[in-house]
Amino acid sequence: MVTRTPDDAEAPSATFSREYFDRRYKRDPDPWGLATKWYERRKYALTVASLPKAHYRNGFEPGCSIGELTRLLAPRCTRLLAVDFADSALEQARAAVREFRHVEVRRATLPEQLPADRYDLILVSEILYYLSSEDFDLMLDGMVDRMESGGDLVAVHCRAADRRHGYDGFNVHASIEARVELERLVHHEDEEFVLDVFRRLPSLDAASGDGS
Repeated sequence: MVTRTPDDAEAPSATFSREYFDRRYKRDPDPWGLATKWYERRKYALTVASLPKAHYRNGFEPGCSIGELTRLLAPRCTRLLAVDFADSALEQARAAVREFRHVEVRRATLPEQLPADRYDLILVSEILYYLSSEDFDLMLDGMVDRMESGGDLVAVHCRAADRRHGYDGFNVHASIEARVELERLVHHEDEEFVLDVFRRLPSLDAASGDGS
């Protein structure tokens, strides 16, 4: 396994465009094999098993793709919002969660159209390394700001042990870990992916009882 450091690769100079993803879905309705590959099956099982709480009041999944993980999250949430911006992905995600009336699948471009709600669960999978450095910072700021105190932020991304992909889950998770508002509860890393669960700490003002 290749040794990595948090700053050994740079974010893309520009966030990957909607057109890029539309082309991928046009060539193949499941371009990353989310419904078929063992990598995905194993990753999803570990992700859901790593959720610290049995149930969440309000969940948010940015970049839901075709809804395979959304379908597994649905029974663990009273409400769940999943967003993507590719037409084919949205159509398939809605079909995947058709039986769950409490799940909404919505079009959104991120980070510009992050919803304004508050969440006790945010799960972000395989999307952060597509963002430019500026958009990544906006996305991370937005997710942290929308988390309730004591809420959980789950991040899971591929790990390019052979450096073929350069900037990957290793780098983006190091940036999340650096946030002082978050405490890491769960960490799993192997040759294929890295999985972390972070809990949103109370704000310093709230913890001190300072209402000024």
